[in-house]
Formats: sequence, structure tokens, C-alpha cells
Amino acid sequence: MKKTRPLTLYILIAMVLGILVGYACHQTFPEKAVTADIAAHISIVTDVFLRLIKMIISLLVFSTLTVGIAHMGDGRTAGRIGAKAFLWFVIASLVSLLLGMVLSNYFQLGSQMGLPLPDVGASTNLKTAAFTLKDFMTHLVPKSPIEAMANNEILQVLVFSLFFGAALAGLGESGKVLTDVIDQLAQVMLKITGAIMALAPLAVFAAIASVVTTQGLGVLVTFAKFMGAFYLGLFCLWTLLVGAGFTFIGPRIFKLVGLIREPFLLAFSTASSEAAYPKLLVALDHFGVPRKISSFVLPLGYSFNLDGSMMYCTFAVLFIAQAYGIDLPIGTQITMLLVLMLTSKGIAGVPRASLVVIAATLNQFHIPEAGLLLLMGVDQFLDMGRSATNAVGNAVAAAVVAKWEGALEPEQEAARKHALHLAGAQDAEAPRKAA
Repeated sequence: MKKTRPLTLYILIAMVLGILVGYACHQTFPEKAVTADIAAHISIVTDVFLRLIKMIISLLVFSTLTVGIAHMGDGRTAGRIGAKAFLWFVIASLVSLLLGMVLSNYFQLGSQMGLPLPDVGASTNLKTAAFTLKDFMTHLVPKSPIEAMANNEILQVLVFSLFFGAALAGLGESGKVLTDVIDQLAQVMLKITGAIMALAPLAVFAAIASVVTTQGLGVLVTFAKFMGAFYLGLFCLWTLLVGAGFTFIGPRIFKLVGLIREPFLLAFSTASSEAAYPKLLVALDHFGVPRKISSFVLPLGYSFNLDGSMMYCTFAVLFIAQAYGIDLPIGTQITMLLVLMLTSKGIAGVPRASLVVIAATLNQFHIPEAGLLLLMGVDQFLDMGRSATNAVGNAVAAAVVAKWEGALEPEQEAARKHALHLAGAQDAEAPRKAA
């Protein structure tokens, strides 16, 4: 039986080639207008890939979550799993924010940059608005499930799916036919996902090449300290997340780390948590997390458990305050963390949503919003790390919740099902290759 090369290898090769091609373009064409035009054409591949992901994400979330809720059989089970997931999300969020605050205060990076500061009145052209509970609650419930799916409002799709799945479960045997149809829809969406993922290395190559073409490698040197400290913080957060997983799951957590390497690299290289969602779902299947749990916890996590994004918010706000010489007492910083805890929810799938949240927070605490212009040049590189961290955090959360529920399959059983899945996939592929 021929062994196929893992997608991870192709993604890594694509990243290296993207850096080399992007650097060559940047050096060959020094004019900014020319490099911007080249980068725009290169990024077409990435844009198409991410649009393909967005094309399936709403239906994938709806079908898998609805079937998962229907199979739970009652609302109490869903409520219990949701409560456990939220407990994990709140703790993980607070740890992420506090870790970012501690490291930012320790390194004092903003006061050491030595760069000219943007004028306080400069505009970032980011639309910000004061966060209100009314806005959040009304946005939570969709006016139309079709509109929510069309706009990829994952949180709204999740709310509708909860109602739909619970109602389907309440129908009992008479709802079984519709449940089977939606289950088949989920399988179709996963099949489409497999075809889309074959394009992932091309999308990764284009994403990296596009950024390096416009920014060059020099921007990385200028902001090396800030980026180094941020990625050190992410590494610490990964360690804490895996350590927390080890506490509940034991050494088996390292098996999960191995299984999520492809979605991790995909999220990192495309700077999109959404791109990793389908692969995360499959990786959790192979780890032994029942689909009824993973299809429930992952969409929740994509709206409420953005660990990497929240750490970046604290890093960025404190960095800008330090750059402008604004002293923020610990009490003010803690208040800021609580505000970020609320305003960061539901931002998954919105391009550069972290920047919007940061801009709103800066405005609320009277810190010049123009300071964001300092970070715009390297935001893509920072977004790569925080997107990958979001994927890790949500995968660990789903595994831990499954363990709490006593639903995590034994390692041998999960391995057996994984082997059967691979064998079935290869058997299905053989006739096509022969033809």
C-alpha cells in the first residue's frame, strides 16, 4: 500500500518557497507601487482559497452541530456540555489576557522602540464603536438563518443550529429521517473540504509570498523585539494549554498535538482560524472526541475562546500606551482586561477584527488610536501566530470537555477507527487512479 506524503510537508515547503519568491520579488522590484501590484496578483490564490473555506464553513457548522445536538437526545446534555465549555473558555481567556499583561509590563517594549510616533490625530480608518450589552445580545440572534449563513456569522449560525437540533431531537423517531439527511449533508461538506484542502499548499505559498513581496524581511528586523516577545508569549500559552490538557487527559494530549499539526500550520500560514476548522474537526475525530461534542465545542470556541487574539490585544494596547509614555496603573490594566474579555467575543471570521477591538479599547482608555499604525506593517505576521493559537486552544478545549463528559474514546478504539477511515479513503481513491 503506497504511503502518501502528509499535507504538513507540502505546507512547510510552500512556506519556504513563499519566503524565497517574496524576497526575490521585493529585491527585484523596489518600487512600492509595483510590489503592491505583484502582491495583489499573487494573493488571488489565497483569496480564492479563503473564499472556498467561507463557502462551506456555515453549512459545515450547521450540519455537524445540528446532528450532534439531535444525537444528544435532550437539551440537558447540550446545556451541561455548553456550561463545561464556557467554564474552560473563561479560564483560558483570563490566562491569555493576564499572560499578555505580565509579559508586556516586564519587557516594556513600547518604550524601547526608538521609532517616530504617528501623529496623535492620524486615522487608522478602522470603524469602532462603544461596546454595549444591547448590541451584543441583539447581534447574537439572527434575523434570518439564511442571512446569517450568507454573511458567515458563525455565532448566529450556532444559535440557530442549537434551536434546530434541539427541536429535531424532540421529534424522536419521526425526526430521524431529517437527521439522517442533515448527517449526509455534513458528510458531503466534509468531502468538499477534502477537495479544498488539496489547494492549501498553493494558498500558503501565495499568502507568504504576497506579504514578503510588499513588506520585505526588513520589517521583521525592525520589530524583531516586539514579535519575539509576542511569540514567546504564545509559546508560553501553548505550553500552559498543553499542560492543562495533560492534567485532565494525561500523556495522550501529546497525541492530540501531533494530530493537529496540519490545521495548526494551515491556520498559521494563512492567518485564518477558519481555514483550520474542517481539519480540526477531522483531527478530533481521530483523537476519539465524539462528533456530537466536537461539532458543539469548536464553533463555540471560535466565538468565545480566541486565546491568541486576546493575548495580542493586551500586547498591542500596552505597547502603544508605553510608546506614547502613558502610564496605566495595575487597576486600570485589570479593568482593560475585563473590557477586552467582553469585546473580543464573536470576532472570529472577521478580517483584522483584533485591530478593531484594539482600536475601540484604545479609544475607551484615551490612548491614541494612531499608535496602531506602528503595528500595521507586521500585523500579518502576528496574525499568523494568534490564528494558530486559537486553533490549538479550541482543540484542547474540545478534548478536555469530552474527557469531562466521560465520552472520550479509548486510545486503541480511536486508533482502530482512524485506521478504518484511512483504509476506506484509500479504497475509494483506488478506482479513480486506475481510471
